[in-house]
Amino acid sequence: MAAMADLVLAEQFQIVTDPVADSVALSAIFAVLSLLTLFLLLGVFRVRAWLAGVISLGVALIVAVTVYSMPVGQALLSASEGAAFGFFPILWIVINAIWVYNLTVVSGHFDVLRRSMERVSPDLRIQAIIVAFCFGALLEALAGFGTPVAVTVVMLMALGFPPVRAASVALIANTAPVAFGALATPITTLGTVTAGAASDPRLNADTLGAMVGRQTPILAVVVPLVLVAVVDGRRGVRQTWPAAVVAGFVFGAAQFVASNYISVPLTDIIASLAAAAAVVLLLRVWQPVETPDLALATEAPSGPAVAPVAPTAGAGATTAVRRDAPAEVVRAYAPYAIIIVIFAIANLGPVKDALAHEPWTVVVKWPGLDVLGANGKPLTSTNFTFGWLPAAGTLMVIAGVLTAVVLRIRPGAALRACGRTYAELRQPIVTVMAVLALAYVLNQSGQTNTLGAFLATAGSVFLFLSSILGWIGVAVTGSDTSSNALFGALQVQTAAKAGLDPVLLAAANSSGGVLGKMISPQNLAIAAGAVGMAGREGDIFRKVVLWSAVLLLVMCILVTLQGTPVLGWMIPSTP
Repeated sequence: MAAMADLVLAEQFQIVTDPVADSVALSAIFAVLSLLTLFLLLGVFRVRAWLAGVISLGVALIVAVTVYSMPVGQALLSASEGAAFGFFPILWIVINAIWVYNLTVVSGHFDVLRRSMERVSPDLRIQAIIVAFCFGALLEALAGFGTPVAVTVVMLMALGFPPVRAASVALIANTAPVAFGALATPITTLGTVTAGAASDPRLNADTLGAMVGRQTPILAVVVPLVLVAVVDGRRGVRQTWPAAVVAGFVFGAAQFVASNYISVPLTDIIASLAAAAAVVLLLRVWQPVETPDLALATEAPSGPAVAPVAPTAGAGATTAVRRDAPAEVVRAYAPYAIIIVIFAIANLGPVKDALAHEPWTVVVKWPGLDVLGANGKPLTSTNFTFGWLPAAGTLMVIAGVLTAVVLRIRPGAALRACGRTYAELRQPIVTVMAVLALAYVLNQSGQTNTLGAFLATAGSVFLFLSSILGWIGVAVTGSDTSSNALFGALQVQTAAKAGLDPVLLAAANSSGGVLGKMISPQNLAIAAGAVGMAGREGDIFRKVVLWSAVLLLVMCILVTLQGTPVLGWMIPSTP
């Protein structure tokens, strides 16, 4: 027994913030190596995301062992816990959400839903709002990971949008909903990685979701106006601003209400459906003064000389749009109603409290992992929470089964759709697990502490920079989830050392990150491939990069003001 105790003590590891010559600055040079590796591999050398994640994880492990003196066993166990968390609950949410989406494709009801939205207005500017913003947000709510861009850009092309314009609209629209995408997977990740980085009781998914819900709605109000400006310039804004304002305001208001008072995972579903309904109701009493034929308009001079796709519907199109039976339209919307009901029940106070305890939720200490913080206390992140029933992914499985019944999909076809979903996501699965493993090694070895201490020297200026850090993370990784995993704990630790609010900076990482989505190489490649312009991502990049920078500046200013008495009242207080 004594020998075993000695072995445990020998394996125990305590975080040291300045392992190199007792200098935080020198230690930071080594702490940042794995992140630089990831950024260079993805952004410069264009290495596949899964491979870049695995290589960067290897660098983090080497630094943890050789520089931070973390025992090899503890470093590997830390990586294994991160990889496990990457699969459950993160990928468990994503896989099952995309499975539900694939069920609607298998049954043909996705096309029914698409046609339902196409019939609302023949005006391409209005269709940009409905398809790219509202419907794209609904896809982001369920699937994320590039799905909204891939689907909506094809729909916009079919409606008559020129290629680069279709890609630009789809990319810009995929901003405001991203933080709550895939049933708030980025927020779930943020809550987990930050909870162990500081003792603030507000560092949980619910409070962080509420804070993000007090930032991204500002973007939501602006984005539809940007879309109509991209489609038709000043004339588009002048003639269609009522629809843009209604869509943006209703989406933003619903996003705030849902994230703060209803359910963080349901935020984008509620907001997207509310915005679409509001626009449909508006169009019954108001229409633009004219419907210009934009389908045949040429691209701006900076765009490529690509012939636009002939419209199948939209401005100037005479092709009859197939009308679906009302019962089929109801079935097309049924999966989203099912999801809302299931999540609403699971989030009822008594139900939520009951599901948070055994046997539905089990909290276990990760076997063999024994890490102490710089303060000498065990890290809470070494405890793994396995909420097998209340997990959003499990609720999506239940929703998927009910969806298959409502859409009359045979069990065999539903299972095959599930198998295809796993096959299609095999590389993203490795990527997410590698990035989360990297994040856990960075956090539990002390590398994140070192970077936080170094960045804290910027003082209150970091308020402005925090959103930019999240923006860089998403621009390089293509994922708000990955950016939150990498920088969430760093934001919190920097806030603690600089005397700033940790909830504000953690939320800023996610809210600022969504604006990097439109310029990430992965999203640009998805958009370019969808419009038949593979290899010409630079043309699309030049169309959207200015909007990304302008909206990021707005977010930086908002976060800075929220860190002062001017807007400090917007930060949730301690429960």
